[in-house]
Amino acid sequence: MDAKMLPKADVSGFLGELRGKGYEIWGPVEVDGAVDTMPLDGTASPVTEYWNSRVSPKAMVFPQSERMFVFSVDRSRPDAFILKEVEEPCIGRLAFAIRPCDARAFGILDKVFLVQGAWQDPYYARKRESMVVMALGCNSPCTSCFCHWTGGGPFSREGVDIMMTDLGEGFLLEPVTDKGRELLQGIDLPGASPSNLEEAKGLQDAATAAMGEPLDPSHIRKRPLLEMFGDSYWERAHEACIKCGTCTYLCPTCSCFDIQDEVRGQCGVRGRNWDTCMFPLTTLHASGHNPRPTGKERFRQRFMHKLRYFLDDFGTIMCVGCGRCVQFCPVNIDIREIIRELRG
Repeated sequence: MDAKMLPKADVSGFLGELRGKGYEIWGPVEVDGAVDTMPLDGTASPVTEYWNSRVSPKAMVFPQSERMFVFSVDRSRPDAFILKEVEEPCIGRLAFAIRPCDARAFGILDKVFLVQGAWQDPYYARKRESMVVMALGCNSPCTSCFCHWTGGGPFSREGVDIMMTDLGEGFLLEPVTDKGRELLQGIDLPGASPSNLEEAKGLQDAATAAMGEPLDPSHIRKRPLLEMFGDSYWERAHEACIKCGTCTYLCPTCSCFDIQDEVRGQCGVRGRNWDTCMFPLTTLHASGHNPRPTGKERFRQRFMHKLRYFLDDFGTIMCVGCGRCVQFCPVNIDIREIIRELRG
């Protein structure tokens, strides 16, 4: 039997053993009363009883700020102004006890950064290739979650290497991929019993039933794109939005970034930083023209991209239903209401 049991008392030892094998481990940690996904350096203990983290594990493969190249502006040097790629150590990365919606989000980011048959993002690709995902299923989904609308669920295995189920005294670990199976085979843990598997199945079924009937956002595609784009709906829908960018920075699937050069003295760095379609500078041209000059155009771009453009390009909406944008929006804009109105 491939499934194993991880007693909660042994979590620290389990992670320590993997850390000794060279893994950089990320997981949910309590920070100032909230739970964020961040590196576990051995001093911070992961939180396993939480609805969802405020900060997603997206930064594991797509950091908020990332150095790409270094260069010198010293004209006396023969390599002046020549970009040298920043070397990054090749290490394994383990996402521990993240939620299934965040595991699915990596698959959406893959569609952006690992486009098949075209140029791939080497910075993202290196981190993603060495990554193992251990997802902790949601026994009690949060009321702001709607993962079942987007093709997922509280125990979705899409993008998961090892599925974790909280059975009270310990976690049932079920390998989903060969990568997950290989990781568990190298760790001495007791095997799961048939009763463990039966209990987990009951918890999974109950969590799925608790979420109620889903609403299919892909039905938005039935409405003509140009009709949606020019609809007067956007005139009133954007009015409450203050364009703060909270929704996009907390979103596990948003992928916008800006590239900038920073020079200090004779040395410089070219790096990229997260950006957001909610800010006016994102689309400001060098000529001074901005094709999205007001909040209405930027608000429309956010939802049209997630719910229609990405759907047309890749066959899925750019949302995993994690509910962060619902939970943390300062003016209570709810993407579920946007979906309902656009479907109509």
